[in-house]
Amino acid sequence: MLNNIKTMENILKTIASGKRKSAIAKATIKEGSGRITINKIPYEHLLSEFHILMIREPIDITKKVLGDFKFDISVSLSGGGVEGRIEAARLAIAKAIVKFTKSAELKKAFLDYDKTLLVADTRRKEPYKPGDSKARSKRQKSYR
Repeated sequence: MLNNIKTMENILKTIASGKRKSAIAKATIKEGSGRITINKIPYEHLLSEFHILMIREPIDITKKVLGDFKFDISVSLSGGGVEGRIEAARLAIAKAIVKFTKSAELKKAFLDYDKTLLVADTRRKEPYKPGDSKARSKRQKSYR
């Protein structure tokens, strides 16, 4: 019975989440070779070059501040549209790196570069009002 039990290595990993509109991203970070996957696909295979650059921003800042990037990050995305997913993934990656490294200098560099790397955008759609077709637009009057 004891022969069938596998010993697990003591691997430190950190989980951070990011939200944008209705998109939710969960990033898991651990020490490794620098691989980043989004829904088990390397981020280099994203459709848009702009999206690849958005995902690379926290990585490039980390390389400038800490000197080297030896983390494996796995991001799982759900909900939302394409842009919301990318921004949620970017937020989750940056938060995971700061949480894993515990570097105040890196956190300050992220906030100086772009506040939305660490702080979520809390804007949401305004609810409909009773008797109106949209949140703000009112019915037009036609009795004049």
